Amino acid sequence: MKERLKITETCLRDGHQSLIATRLKTDEILPIVETMDKVGYNALEVWGGATFDACIRFLNENPWERLREIKKRAKNTKLQMLLRGQNLLGYRHYADDVVEKFVEKSIKNGIDIIRIFDALNDTRNIEVAAKATKKYGGHCQLAICYTISPVHTVEYYKNLAIELEKMGADSIVIKDMAGILLPEKGYELVTELKKVIKVPLELHTHATSGIASMLYLRAVDAGVDIIDTAISTFAGGTSQPATEALVRTLKGTKRDTGLDLTLLKEIAEYFKPIRKKYADEKILNMQAYYVEPSILEYQLPGGMLSNLVSQLATQNAVNRYEEVLKEIPKVREDLGYPPLVTPLSQMVGTQAVLNVLMGERYKMIPTEIKDYVRGLYGKPPVPISDEIKRKIIGDEEVFTGRPADLIAPEYESLKKEIGSLAKTDEDVLIYAMFPKIAKPYLENRDKPKIEKEIRNINIVF
Repeated sequence: MKERLKITETCLRDGHQSLIATRLKTDEILPIVETMDKVGYNALEVWGGATFDACIRFLNENPWERLREIKKRAKNTKLQMLLRGQNLLGYRHYADDVVEKFVEKSIKNGIDIIRIFDALNDTRNIEVAAKATKKYGGHCQLAICYTISPVHTVEYYKNLAIELEKMGADSIVIKDMAGILLPEKGYELVTELKKVIKVPLELHTHATSGIASMLYLRAVDAGVDIIDTAISTFAGGTSQPATEALVRTLKGTKRDTGLDLTLLKEIAEYFKPIRKKYADEKILNMQAYYVEPSILEYQLPGGMLSNLVSQLATQNAVNRYEEVLKEIPKVREDLGYPPLVTPLSQMVGTQAVLNVLMGERYKMIPTEIKDYVRGLYGKPPVPISDEIKRKIIGDEEVFTGRPADLIAPEYESLKKEIGSLAKTDEDVLIYAMFPKIAKPYLENRDKPKIEKEIRNINIVF
């Protein structure tokens, strides 16, 4: 008899990140946590991803304090976060001492499970975070970023999973960030991975293309241990499938989740007026709820499509959208088939736009693409051809080591830079992640009137 399927609830992180730009406030989250704690979830995903950034940039809130307050109310359920490997929650690689300190403080402030991924599936970029998670007593969940290319075969993923388990993974997750894993391929992938790993296997997807629930059911048939869902109020579209729908579908079967549907209804009802508020404020964009099957054709994350339209609109070139869609796979092939997940999805999309608008491929090249080809993001899945290297970086030498080896220890220097504004190690880490917005935040965090000003700070990435 198969074991009960476990559910990780994402509404407090990925659900609202996907649908309302991570705008849930702490005082909107805390009243419902004790109810969520009684449901019987495998875990509550509550932190990481964009939550840290949004707390500081838009809400004038302390992300560490949010975590501590949630932990006080979740006495029975493990708390989970998403970490971008050596990038942590920021937008660059950090030195190893900063990575270790961040993981230590995340666990000490309340995180139980750390889901760690690297955009290139380069395991060198996750090893320090993985070791630190184990060192400080956390559950180390290592991620396989799922993508489709001639090299990303089932054998590729099996070998990667074996390597992740050897690195000390307590569980492994298939992270289908674009929602492009087809149901039958998902069945095959889960079946084959379960043959070669002993640790639990989780599956994460997005409902953007309309196939997510079908994928989950086939994965359940194949023996997946855990799936990620969001309470119905913050489910669907670019978020995850609805928790209640999967719980009800599996009720009475061999994989019955055992979750309390009465409590799930109470949670969904609690969030309805909050969702309406964000819809009225136009923060909830209804486009996020639209089913977008074309992402299966172009293999792009849903958010990437809307970003492309925005980029083209600023150049009065929306009519060239189809040309850009056709250029993206070519750029991706040139760059060694990187998975299209942050930051690679933005980088590949921007280069495709430039190639089309300039009328000549690689006539204009962003610094980030040059750094990627230089080896500063990690190892591409497929070696980049000499021809493309010459076009992008000329005769420069490519770095083949672990990118973070180029970064000297920096925690103490960051601590010195921020000085007396940082009262704790957690404050120093806020500054490390987002130095431009951390200073005004730390200077004014005890002054409620500053919220409007902080909301209006315009930072360009």
